[in-house]
Amino acid sequence: MVAFARAGALAATALLLTGALAGCEDGTDDKPGARADGSTATSPSARASSTASGKPGLPALPGSLTSQRLGWKHCKAPEGGTAPGSAWRCATVRVPLDYTKPAGTTIGIALIRKEARDKSRRLGSMLFNFGGPGGSGVSILPRAAGSYGELNTRYDLVGFDPRGVAASAGVRCRSDREQEDASRKVDMTPDTAAEQAAFMKDGADFGAGCARISGKVLPFVGTTNAARDMDLIRQVLGDRKLTYFGISYGTELGGTYAHLFPASVGRTVLDAVVDPTADTVGHARNQATGFQRALDNYLKDRGEDPKAGTRRIARLLARIDRKPLPTGTGRTLNQSLAITGIVTPLYSKGNWPLLTEALDEATNGNGGKLLELADSYNSRDESGHYGTESHSQRAISCADSKARPSAAEAKALVPGFEKLSPVFGAFLAWDTAGWCSNWPVKGEHDTPEASAPGAGPILVVGTTGDPATPYEGARKMADELGKGVGILLTNKGEGHGAYGQNTCVTSTVDTYFLDGKVPADGKTCS
Repeated sequence: MVAFARAGALAATALLLTGALAGCEDGTDDKPGARADGSTATSPSARASSTASGKPGLPALPGSLTSQRLGWKHCKAPEGGTAPGSAWRCATVRVPLDYTKPAGTTIGIALIRKEARDKSRRLGSMLFNFGGPGGSGVSILPRAAGSYGELNTRYDLVGFDPRGVAASAGVRCRSDREQEDASRKVDMTPDTAAEQAAFMKDGADFGAGCARISGKVLPFVGTTNAARDMDLIRQVLGDRKLTYFGISYGTELGGTYAHLFPASVGRTVLDAVVDPTADTVGHARNQATGFQRALDNYLKDRGEDPKAGTRRIARLLARIDRKPLPTGTGRTLNQSLAITGIVTPLYSKGNWPLLTEALDEATNGNGGKLLELADSYNSRDESGHYGTESHSQRAISCADSKARPSAAEAKALVPGFEKLSPVFGAFLAWDTAGWCSNWPVKGEHDTPEASAPGAGPILVVGTTGDPATPYEGARKMADELGKGVGILLTNKGEGHGAYGQNTCVTSTVDTYFLDGKVPADGKTCS
């Protein structure tokens, strides 16, 4: 199954493949123009000073973890990728599997680093999370690093695979063949009792596979534990405060870190922000609104009435549901894959022409281009091998959320969701049940906690046309972080994520990270 909720890692990957497809001091003044302290400390005593638990009552971490030394080496190629250039080094940091038992079993968290170019003016390390959940920072950061060249002058760029992802005890749930069979046979907008039963069975089978293959780590892959890992990474890297750049789901992870470790929050930017007040159904509703908004904007851009264009696309999807399209590859394009293919180019305005080509081709009876777009989203290569982002994404999401909607509850959502989006509504309504129903591990909360009293200013960047994490979520995150902590920066534009896409946003973020200058709350870039 595929979920668009918090799909930032997949979105980040899609954005990187465009060409292929076509720290603050406690008590810092919170007034506009206030300076944020980004100083670091590298002494072992500083590294060992924190419990890294982030919660009263959890035991302190042993010195063997807080004072561990990293053996940075030349990087090997990640699974399905190529080795990064000679400037990159990789290492593994050991973290507790269970933070209630910090002296017990540990797992390795994979790191990758490119050192600051101007070492005489080095500010410290900058940790990235590109979203998902499920995105591999070890794989993504070297491909994305060109966008962060200015920051790399004074910061070491550091990426990591969060627990449960790729090289960090990555969750696996099913084979490529099983995943391919599900993509062909399971209708993500089930219309009949038989389709609904198959849909729910596939979700249960997926969860059972996760428990069978990755049961040891499955209860411990949630966002709270990932945030604790980030604080241990901070200490091991020798930074007194965490400098952090989080995108999409990475904003939820950043908000969680700020809540757990407000005194350790350094210069932090959250871009393409997940709404921290939304539960499972709320996320799906937000995305039905956001993707339809992006589709409307795409249709307007090509000179078509949005309502008429939406009806046209909905009719096309209905035809594909009745009779999948040939693709010239021996595979067919079903409705579920077609919806995924439509979603993919909506993440970036630069990819809108690809959507036009794919829809025109599908209207003429060939689903090849939409299938290519769906494959890129689903991390499927030409040989039929799938990446495991979707496995990690679901495991982390279901470890976080208590929600376990039933088929009946999802079905009841469909009419309201279809009003929000005739194209994406039913898909997202049903996905609320298919995602975590019958999941073998209990979830932690209804919504994440992001309040961070005492933290320094955190720059929250929202884009008005963002399809996956609608702009309204940025406002709510800024409010949740608290007065003087959440500083809202609005980008009037399209796409998922603003940094590197908008000159004003990029300049503002660079100035904040490099000079510590906090923009006025409510600043707008267009």
